Amino acid sequence: MSNISDIKEDIEAWERAHDQTEELEIMNELAVSEADELLGSEVERFFNKVRRYIEDLELRSWFADPLDSHNAIVTVHPGAGGTESQDWAEMLMRMIIQWSRSKDYEVSINEYMPGEEAGIKTATFTIKGKYAYGFLQALRGVHRLVRISPFDYGGRRHTSFASVDVIPEVERDVEITIDSTDLRIETFRSTGAGGQHVNVTDSAVRITHIPTGIVAQCQNERSQAKNKETAMIILKARIYEKIQEDKAREEAERHKQKKEIAWGSQIMSYVMHPYQLVKDHRTGLEEGDVQAVLDGELDDFIIEYHKKRVLEAADG
Repeated sequence: MSNISDIKEDIEAWERAHDQTEELEIMNELAVSEADELLGSEVERFFNKVRRYIEDLELRSWFADPLDSHNAIVTVHPGAGGTESQDWAEMLMRMIIQWSRSKDYEVSINEYMPGEEAGIKTATFTIKGKYAYGFLQALRGVHRLVRISPFDYGGRRHTSFASVDVIPEVERDVEITIDSTDLRIETFRSTGAGGQHVNVTDSAVRITHIPTGIVAQCQNERSQAKNKETAMIILKARIYEKIQEDKAREEAERHKQKKEIAWGSQIMSYVMHPYQLVKDHRTGLEEGDVQAVLDGELDDFIIEYHKKRVLEAADG
């Protein structure tokens, strides 16, 4: 039934695309015959909307792995550099959340540890929506920022790094047996950003899988039981990801996009000084409007990444 529902949804999406292109064709013919500049502008706006929708459908057709259609669990970590990198990590978190909301995806914050002065020490959040994991794989890796630091009174230029990790949520489809004796469950008080209400009870939950050392925690809910449930979902996803990585270690070529996260091996650079540029080092795509990208306009980079990935897979 789940497979039938997915196929039905895909068919309806393509039918919507067909209806939109027919409507666009009628609008264009009318604008040309009436020499209506105002309608012509509307046609151009609608054309861009339809083009983006069809590109989105094409991109979805490239996702061959069943997990690509799943929700995504995203973790953002700052690199070395204290406040500067922590601020950059929070900017990345905001960028991904803005993109997700533009796709009408639901965003749930699972873990949020604020920096001492600004930014974040770490954050984990779940993006819920079909193909969230497939799309967001394109952002997994190290991101580099070059700017005049707002924290440097000398107005000097700084380079900061932060990493983005993306794993699929696997709760419903994958059976992973976890022995309860292999788990260490701890509770602690939640922390929040300045001004945010902080629960004074020990409702936050941290779960450690002792054999692997994998840790997951959640502090978003007031209920300890709900935090434990969410932490288990994240833990299960991370264990599954480790199993997949262990199996694929010998297939290094197949997993080029998942090379180890190491500072200096950035996948994307965001330069705000002395010029404005965002560059994806894997595809060579460049955009000059840095602020627009930081505000969540990531479609071009995501599409280009997956286009390159699919072509390389076909050639390989």
